[in-house]
Formats: sequence, C-alpha cells, structure tokens
Amino acid sequence: MSGVTIQAERQPRASRILGIGGYRPSRVVTNAEIIENIDSSDEWIRTRSGIESRRWANDDETVISMSVAAAQKALADAGVQPEQVDCVIVSTVTHLYQTPSAAAEIAHKLGTNRAAAFDISAACAGFCYGLSLASDMVRVGTAGHVVVIGVERLSDLTDKTDRSTAFLFADGAGAAVVGPAGGAAEAGIGPVVWGSDGQHLDHIKQKENWRDALYSETGPEMPHLVMQGNPVFRWASYEMAKVAQEALDAAGVTVDDLDVFVPHQANMRITDAMARQLKLPERVAIGRDIATQGNTSAASIPLAIERMLETGEAQSGDLALIIGFGAGLVYAGQVIRIP
Repeated sequence: MSGVTIQAERQPRASRILGIGGYRPSRVVTNAEIIENIDSSDEWIRTRSGIESRRWANDDETVISMSVAAAQKALADAGVQPEQVDCVIVSTVTHLYQTPSAAAEIAHKLGTNRAAAFDISAACAGFCYGLSLASDMVRVGTAGHVVVIGVERLSDLTDKTDRSTAFLFADGAGAAVVGPAGGAAEAGIGPVVWGSDGQHLDHIKQKENWRDALYSETGPEMPHLVMQGNPVFRWASYEMAKVAQEALDAAGVTVDDLDVFVPHQANMRITDAMARQLKLPERVAIGRDIATQGNTSAASIPLAIERMLETGEAQSGDLALIIGFGAGLVYAGQVIRIP
C-alpha cells in the first residue's frame, strides 16, 4: 500500500450570498381567467391561497432564457463577472430535456469559463438545497463563486381544468450568487436542516410518467401535477414550523433575532400558519410574493427576496429565515443574511 498522502481541501471558510436576481414573465394571469376553466370564483381562490394573479411564460420565455436573465441580474448585483463563476446549480422540475442539463447550457450562455454545471430535482425545496451545496463548495474551497438558480415553467404541467391546482402554479426564475465571506464574523449562510419523507410522495406528484403521457390512448399530451391539498396543508403548516425552528437552533439564533421570514410561496394560509407556530414578532417582515406571482416552486424564495428588497421590506444585512418544502416530500431551511 502506497504511503502517499492525498492532499485535503483547504480549511473551511465562511460563505455568504453576494447577490440576488429574478425574472418574472410578462404575462399576468388573473383569477378571472383561471375560473373560465374551473368551477370556482375569485373570492374562493383568494381565500384558499391568497393569490390574486400569477405569471405565466410565453413561448419565448423558456427555462433557459429566464434562468440566464435572473442569473445576469444576480451577478450584476453581486459585482461578480461570469468568468469568476466556478459552478452553476439549477433546481427545476420543468426542464423538458432529460439531458443535457439546463445548467450546462446556462453556464455557457452566461459566459462562464467552462464552469461545472448540474441540475437538481428537489421541487419547491430546490433553491435551499442548491444554496446549501453552493455554501459547502465555497466553504471547503472547491469553488470560489457559485450561481444557484431556481426556475420553473409550471404552467406547462398544470391541468387548467383541475380545480385543486389550476390556480396555484406559475412560472419564473430566481438566482443567487454565493461566494466567500470576509471572515467568520461575516458568515451569511447558516447550517442547513433538510430531509425527506418519501412515504408521502403521493401528496404532490407528476400524475403520469413520460412514457404513459406520450403513448396515451387519446394521443400524446403533457403530464400534469396533482396534489392532495389537505394533507399537504397540514404537513407544511405544522411539520415545517418544527424544521424552521431547527434551522434557527442550528444557526444559534432565535425568532427575536430575525428581521425577515421567507418561506416557499406555496399558499398564504400556510405562511400565516407557520408564522403563528413560530411566534414571529410582528416587526418581522414576511415574504408574501405569492399574491401576484403564484407558486413558482424552486424559484419562489429568491423571487420573494428580490421583491422584498425592491419594496424596502428587507434591507441588505437583515437576518432572514428561509425554508422550502414540496414534492417528495422534501424540505430544507437555513438562516441567511440578505445580500
């Protein structure tokens, strides 16, 4: 056996989010348009979800183009050049190519210097998953700067006649640039608390696999997303509040230290229930981007952060708790500093 020692990575360093960017499709879809295809009303949709309108992409607003636009904004916000990016991570369930990855094409279109690139499938927890991976890469030195993107075109997989889901899902992209912090005292990304519960994977899922959708008796069609609303509501409202508390504990902070709370924009009622469970102080700003954006899965958290910065609800340096949760069932949460 050789006595040669493999050189280890450098000692861990602190990481932080350097910039945030988003892309919102131009088409605004109102509840009035949604109820043309389902037995519902504007009041019912607002009461059940808090959604007033949502954004759906047109043919030119693809997973790739929306991601590139969001990432370019994040890079500009961070003051980081594309050639400084060492890795691109994309979380999506709506990139319709099994291979190559969306990330590889996006890395090229951004003008990176042959950055590492890969996609992950973690549904609505995907941005938090990607953020954790990026933070670890920066901390141990395998990457200097990482672009994390959450992007979806959920309108492609939405059954417009399904009363339980037709009003929920939307399209968009959000991105963050993760890089080194100035020192431990400036750390901007806390430890992740994440996990899965595959026993309940039927609560939110793609109804048909691609083979069945292509060879359907009625002809080829897009598969659709289905959801068991009540079980998902109970799980997200109460179990995820426990995970959120674990993320606070892991970061060594309390709810009284928080300035901002940004959960996955799944449903306004879930957000309110989580805030009550956590006993958030009234002064803590809460992301409620779902009202005019809809549920964009992996894109929802960075889009909500961007909106809060634009409106002044959040400020650079604020301490924020973020948590994503969705199909799998999967979840992830961490405490961050707003860039």
